[in-house]
Amino acid sequence: MYLFRLALASLANRRFTALLTVFAIALSACLLLAVERVRSEARASFASTIAGTDLIVGARSGSINLLLYSVFRIGNATNNIRWESFETVKESPLVKWAIPISLGDSHRGYRVMGTDASYFEHYHYGHDQALQLAEGRPFGQDLFDVVLGAEVAEALHYKLGDHIVLSHGVSTISLVQHADKPFTVVGILARTGTPVDRTLHISLAGMEALHVDWKNGVPARGDGRISADQARAMNLQPTAITAFLLGLKSKVATFALQRQINEYDGEPLLAILPGVALQELWGLMGTAEKALFVVSLFVVLTGLIGMLTAILTSLNERRREMAILRSVGARPWHVFSLLVAEAFALALAGVALGLSLLYVGIGAAQGFVQANYGIYLPLAAPSAYEWSLLGGILLAALLMGCVPAWRAYRQSLADGLSIRL
Repeated sequence: MYLFRLALASLANRRFTALLTVFAIALSACLLLAVERVRSEARASFASTIAGTDLIVGARSGSINLLLYSVFRIGNATNNIRWESFETVKESPLVKWAIPISLGDSHRGYRVMGTDASYFEHYHYGHDQALQLAEGRPFGQDLFDVVLGAEVAEALHYKLGDHIVLSHGVSTISLVQHADKPFTVVGILARTGTPVDRTLHISLAGMEALHVDWKNGVPARGDGRISADQARAMNLQPTAITAFLLGLKSKVATFALQRQINEYDGEPLLAILPGVALQELWGLMGTAEKALFVVSLFVVLTGLIGMLTAILTSLNERRREMAILRSVGARPWHVFSLLVAEAFALALAGVALGLSLLYVGIGAAQGFVQANYGIYLPLAAPSAYEWSLLGGILLAALLMGCVPAWRAYRQSLADGLSIRL
């Protein structure tokens, strides 16, 4: 214990260099813990992009492709699903609710999704959180109502009552616009940090109205055009949709219904479990995740090398100090332990400061990160894995401290009470 007190006194005598070293270690430890916490919470948030949905059903393709276009609005479906197939599955005694999804149009680079009122009631995300309207109301009072995601409204500076024109296809710049059927913004959703924020939501009937006068993928011309008022008077029951989400009455029935859908005779369908597909997708992104973690480890290593450099640099100035310690009875292992204790004290102070910086940063950025990226960073005690990372930093500091300690051990006896210049 007296060696540790002596080490602290020695560091206090070189407080400026010691503080800089502690701060460097603190920043590297804070970065390592922040990367690990963001990495783990991002994974949890990614897995909860969609919550409470038991099955996602689309045209038969790959599970990741189905997940990407139905949940993340990335890519396109290989084929549509007949409305009759959706109705058949929806009427199954195992199904509690179903949300139809129709994709294909866009607005200034943001995807347009046709759905119905069940979307606002049953679509959940995160920790089973329901969608909330920041302003306005859901669509439904008029055929050409649109509800915007938070990012769409913010990026394009839209407000309630604005009229917008949707485009055919999903390109950022589209040459074919539905200018004859403008939509009115009636609602803006609260931020979720999910693809919902980047989506424009309209009714299935509204999606049908956009294409009611289209033939073979081409809009009609002249007298064949149908105006917005004419469309309002029409029966716009959809004939096909892109995909649909299912909530079941019992989780036990999930695999049974999945098998029934995958073996459906009416048309080739694919039913996937969102959680399983999300894990598959995350696995594909694992390389970037690991690379980020490795970079943070190298930052920690850089901080510890800075500590090693500071101690080694001071050794030449402290050779008389070591020799005096030997002359008053200190044994070689005392000198060795003193240097190791200094390294450990610097690392311990750096780890403690780094942990404090982490919690200050989380407290300051928690709301912003959750609102904009959908990642909830809890102010919780370090996990067992985070403690092991901190323990690894201290162990690495001890090992690095052995380098200057060994040099001091070898030099202290030979130097005597004089320093060779």
